[in-house]
Amino acid sequence: MSESENITYAGFWIRVIASLIDSILILMITLPLLIGIYGTGYFDSTHMYLGIFDFLISWLLPAIAVITFWVCKSATPGKLITKTKIIDQKSGGKLSIVQSLVRYFSYYISILPLFLGIIWVAFDKKKQGWHDKIAGTVVVKVS
Repeated sequence: MSESENITYAGFWIRVIASLIDSILILMITLPLLIGIYGTGYFDSTHMYLGIFDFLISWLLPAIAVITFWVCKSATPGKLITKTKIIDQKSGGKLSIVQSLVRYFSYYISILPLFLGIIWVAFDKKKQGWHDKIAGTVVVKVS
């Protein structure tokens, strides 16, 4: 993408709102499933992992859903609601499956050091978090 194109990068707070919407939607799906399988005692457990269904519902299902939305719609439901989308930094086109996988797993790199890679969005010229920089993506506003 050339710098002369008229694009507006999505800033920190709009991305926080999109993320909160996505988190609520994911919880609305995963919590009833987890309670149905493990009961309300699921929340009292001191174990980080309660079994294969816990892994599938808590980790794999959200990852598949998010990556599928990125590949198919260039946005999660939260980004669609906030009128933002994720694009390839160079071409301005849709993300590839590999790029989506890299971006998803790079969130851990952004989150682990006290969320610094996420907070980076507030100060970066292109409003990129570390996960965006690693995957070569930008989040833009759409009309």
